[in-house]
Amino acid sequence: MNKSTLNTVNRVKANKIKSTLMLFLLILVPMCGRACATDTLSAVCNDSLLTEQDSIIPSKLQTKMDNIGQKRLFQATYLGLPLIASGLLEKHFDDKFRRLRNGVMPEFDYRLDNYTQMAPAAILLGLKAAGVPSRSSWGRMLVSDAISIALMTGVVQGLKHTTDVTRPDGTNNQSFPSGHTATAFMTATMLSKEYGHISPWVSVGAYSVATATGLMRMANNKHWLSDVMVGAGIGILSTEFGYWIADAFMKDKGLNIRELQEEERQGRNNPSFLGLYMGFNVPLSKFHTDGGTTYQAAMGTVLGVEGAYFFNRNLGFGGRTTFSNIQLIVNDTASPDNTVNFYTFCLGPYFSLPLTLRWTVDTKLLATITQYNMTKIENKYVQCDTGWGIGTGFSINYRVKKHFGFGLFSDYNIQPAHSQNCRAYVHTLTLGTKAAIRF
Repeated sequence: MNKSTLNTVNRVKANKIKSTLMLFLLILVPMCGRACATDTLSAVCNDSLLTEQDSIIPSKLQTKMDNIGQKRLFQATYLGLPLIASGLLEKHFDDKFRRLRNGVMPEFDYRLDNYTQMAPAAILLGLKAAGVPSRSSWGRMLVSDAISIALMTGVVQGLKHTTDVTRPDGTNNQSFPSGHTATAFMTATMLSKEYGHISPWVSVGAYSVATATGLMRMANNKHWLSDVMVGAGIGILSTEFGYWIADAFMKDKGLNIRELQEEERQGRNNPSFLGLYMGFNVPLSKFHTDGGTTYQAAMGTVLGVEGAYFFNRNLGFGGRTTFSNIQLIVNDTASPDNTVNFYTFCLGPYFSLPLTLRWTVDTKLLATITQYNMTKIENKYVQCDTGWGIGTGFSINYRVKKHFGFGLFSDYNIQPAHSQNCRAYVHTLTLGTKAAIRF
C-alpha cells in the first residue's frame, strides 16, 4: 500500500470515528412541533401518563428516569439548549449540508420566509382579539412577550455583530445566528404557550411554520444550518425565559391557565410517531463505478421524515423518506465536485420495547429503494441507477410530552450500486437524532 493510499484510508477512518462521536455529542431536537404546551388548563391535562408496573425496569429507577423531564428548568430548556449545542457542534459540517442543498435545489429563490416568521404571532393576536380563552390576560401576555422579544433581539443582534460569519451567498458577514428563524421560533413558542392547551395541533402547526421558515432560509442560501439551529434555540429559550420572568414578578395576576403539578391517570399510548430525521452518513464500503474504478468515500449528510403507526405497544408499520449525499475522495481529497446525491424511500415493520413509561428502545426492518442523481467524478459523468436494498436500525427514545418525543438512532443500510453496470452494494451507517409528534 503506497503512502497516498494509506493517507486516504486513515482519513476515512478518522471521519468514521468523528461521526461516531457526533452521535453522542449531537443532541439535536430537529425543528419540528412541540406537540403539547407546558401550561395546561387545570381541568385538562394533555401530558397524562399512567404509572404502570409492566416496565422491564424496577419501579424506583423507572420513576427517577421518567421524572427527569418534569422540572420547570428542564421544560424551559429541553428544546432550546439542545438546538444551540447541536448547532455549535454541527458548525464544522455546514459545508456538507450546503452541498446537499446545492445538489437538490440550487436555484431556489422564494422570499416567503420574510412573512412566515411572523405568522404564529399574527394567529396569536387574531385568536386573542376574537376572545378565545388563552393562558394570560392581555396585559400579562404583552409583558411576557415584550420580555421575550427583548431577550431574543439582544442575543441575536449581539452575536451577529461580534461573530462576523459570512453568509453562504457572500452578501454580508452577519449570518450567525438566523434572525428570521429566531423570530419564527419565538412567535411559535408564544402561540404554543397561550393556546397549546386547546389542542396539541396548535403547537404542531406553530412549530411546523417555524421549521419551514428555517429551512427556507437555508434553501434561499442566506444561512448555514448552524445559523438556523442556533437561531431556533435562541427563539425558544427567549420566550421560555420571558414567560418565566413575567411569572416570577406577576404571580397570579392575569393568569387564566395554571400548570398542573401532577399527571392525570390516562394510561400508556401506543408509540406511533411522525417526525424529522437528520444525521450523518458514514460509508462502510468503497464506491465502485462502471469503469471498474474504486473510490474511498467520506462522511455525508441525510435529512428526511420518518413515521410509523403502531397496532399495539410493540408492533407497528411505517417508513422513511430521505435525501442524502456521500462525498468521494479523489486524489486524496474530499472535493465538493465529487459528491453523490441520492433519494431513499423505505417501508417495513417497526418494533418497540418499553423500558419505562417514557423511555423506549425501538428497531425496524425496512425494504428500501434508492434513486441516485447523475454524478460527476473527475470531470466525467457516471450513469446513475435505481435499485432495491434493505435497512435496519436501533434507536432510544424519550417521550417528553404525551404528544412529543425525541431520540438518538443508529441505522444500517445496504444500498444498490450507484452505477448501472456495477453490482457492488453500498453499505452505510447513519447516525443522528429525530424529533417526533407522538399520537
